[in-house]
Amino acid sequence: MTNVKLFMENFYILDDGRVRQFLITGEEEALLIDTGFADGQVHQAVRRLTSLPVRVVLTHGDVDHAGGLKDFGEGFLHRADWHLVKDRVSLKPLEEGDVFLCGGYCLEVVEIPGHTYGSVALLDRERKLLLPGDSVQKGGPIFMFGDHRSLDLYIESQKKLCALADQVETIIPCHHPYPVEPEYIRRNLEDAVELKKGTLKGTKHPSLPCLSYRGKWTEFYYDK
Repeated sequence: MTNVKLFMENFYILDDGRVRQFLITGEEEALLIDTGFADGQVHQAVRRLTSLPVRVVLTHGDVDHAGGLKDFGEGFLHRADWHLVKDRVSLKPLEEGDVFLCGGYCLEVVEIPGHTYGSVALLDRERKLLLPGDSVQKGGPIFMFGDHRSLDLYIESQKKLCALADQVETIIPCHHPYPVEPEYIRRNLEDAVELKKGTLKGTKHPSLPCLSYRGKWTEFYYDK
């Protein structure tokens, strides 16, 4: 069951306990950020909130974010993650600097590869709001295992977000506690650097093909 919360004006958070999505309602259309798992019933939740046409933007192509895209038919996704979407849907390219306007929000695309090669964040500079997908979290775990991820790129992307941190007050990740303070960008970065340096001790995950590494602030699931 997807729970719905009106978080800010025209801005809803949809959360099924595994992953969250964001719906912004405007006068002529609605904007949905991520679509959840295939069984998440996000489409039904959206339709309970609005009958407007819905434009879909994906923060990245992992199945818990793009699995429900089949119910909407099409969406915007960075080309580097197109191969992760297995359903027959229409994908539109997403890249740095693209802007989506809806319901009084102005969301700018910021490319932040690492968690996946096509990961993006959405930044509203006026509202000081950042939607980082899975790339900024409080505590984690942040998934960094598998061929479609890069720790080196993740570190560089966190540095990029650090440079934008003074323009952000509210961060809403797709997993774990929210909202998150901008300080967690730096904290995630510091722990990722320690992971890269090999100073964090890994323990075998009981079910996933990776090790769990706990930094001072952040846990990573990593396989290198």
